[in-house]
Amino acid sequence: MPVIARTEYPTAQTPLPSAAGDGPKTGFWALTLGSVGVVYGDIGTSPLYALKESLHAAAGGGHAPTREMVFGVVSLILWALILIVTLKYVLLVMRADNDGEGGTPSLVALAQRALGHSGGFVIVLGMVGVSLFFGDAIITPAMSVLSAVEGLKLVTPATDPYVLPISLAILIGLFAVQSYGTARVATFFGPLTAFWFIVMALGGLSHLVDDPSILGALNPAYGISFILSHGTAGLLALGAVFLAVTGAEALYADMGHFGRTPIRAAWFGLVLPALALNYLGQGAMLLAHPERAENPFFLLYPSWALLPMVLLATVATVIASQAVITGTFSITQ
Repeated sequence: MPVIARTEYPTAQTPLPSAAGDGPKTGFWALTLGSVGVVYGDIGTSPLYALKESLHAAAGGGHAPTREMVFGVVSLILWALILIVTLKYVLLVMRADNDGEGGTPSLVALAQRALGHSGGFVIVLGMVGVSLFFGDAIITPAMSVLSAVEGLKLVTPATDPYVLPISLAILIGLFAVQSYGTARVATFFGPLTAFWFIVMALGGLSHLVDDPSILGALNPAYGISFILSHGTAGLLALGAVFLAVTGAEALYADMGHFGRTPIRAAWFGLVLPALALNYLGQGAMLLAHPERAENPFFLLYPSWALLPMVLLATVATVIASQAVITGTFSITQ
């Protein structure tokens, strides 16, 4: 069997409990948990860096973020999750399946069928869409693993020189094991990633009391006002905000593996609430302590929990990276 075939998402070698989201109850929950690990691993690691990089772009460097910046960027991130992921992918795009399958190739097939001919222009658009996914697959492993390992600097500054070598070692190892496939470890993806989301939610929830007014960021007017009043810095921040939704296309691409209903249940029941609570918690903490903007995610947690969180974040980023890498192998094949 070719190596690439063994590096795809769950296949006939590793059958899922059900091939669709409307199967038996036991199969449904198994599929829902599995989708948390494979489908949402990428977007689940975005809180490690999305808010930090967005505020860095908004502040133009080393300046501490202002209250207006925090409200604006948090609002933009929350509404990116609502509009791009929830409205676009979860509620709309996932309705456009090709015999139960999703992803850019399925969209191309549907478009060709609707046009009634080969549709060369549609194929070009499909190639552009796939290339954008490849770009995400390049960015995700590097940025997420490095962001996770950077937490070691908060445990002890003495580890600073070792952050890059450790990150490189993890990434090299990650690519080296691709030929063995994900089937042997896929069973652990769902539970570990679900635990990651729960820990993220608790970290954000514990800091909402720092400044509960951050809940006002749910009003999209803060995000719109921030973009209109900050010129180039606002546009740069908006570009960085899209880091919060990297991996969203996996909802559609993996629909054939897990089914529409389990993926939607995982999003509304766990993933979206956990992400929203974490970003709101980071924002509330920064309103009270702007000096923590250097690494707001890890500073949500007490000092005794930093090392366990770094280790958990590293595991989560490895899972997310392997998911997006194997997805790239599948599309390439």
